Order: sequence, then C-alpha cells, then structure tokens
Amino acid sequence: MSNVFLSGQLVCGNQNEAALVAEFLPVHIELTRAEQGCMFFEVVVTENPLIWQVDEQFQDAESFRAHQLRVAESEWGRVTAKIDRHYEIKGI
Repeated sequence: MSNVFLSGQLVCGNQNEAALVAEFLPVHIELTRAEQGCMFFEVVVTENPLIWQVDEQFQDAESFRAHQLRVAESEWGRVTAKIDRHYEIKGI
C-alpha cells in the first residue's frame, strides 16, 4: 500500500465564493483530519485571497476514496461544488 498525495489549489471566482470557503472550511478540516487514514490535511489561503492551497496525504487509495465520497455528500461538498479545483493526485 502506498500513500496518496493531493496537492493543488481551490480557486474562488469571487469574494462570495471565498467567504463560503472561509465559513465552511473549519468543519471540513476537522472532519477530514478525523477520518481513518488521513495522515495530513491542510488548506490555507494564499497571498491571493481568492486562492487556497490544498495539501493532503492519505494512508492508501482506499482511505482517499472514502474521503472523496464523504466530501461529495457533505455540506462542504455541496456549498463549494462550483468552485474551481486544480489538483494533482499521486499514489493512486
């Protein structure tokens, strides 16, 4: 089993989207870090207040897929669904 790494950016199109990220991100981080197989999870705003750097590490592909499924069905997933994501995933 190999670790899965995701790195990239969440790119908001406007201040309203950035406000949604800021509002819902703390719970999303808390829930993700509590997931089985989550080894590292960080989302931080960059110098550009519309762009958030995302870095994740999961124990294996199974735990990463479980995370993706949970996120898709979560409040975070619903409210941020239209925000652009530019991610690179390694280890799957």
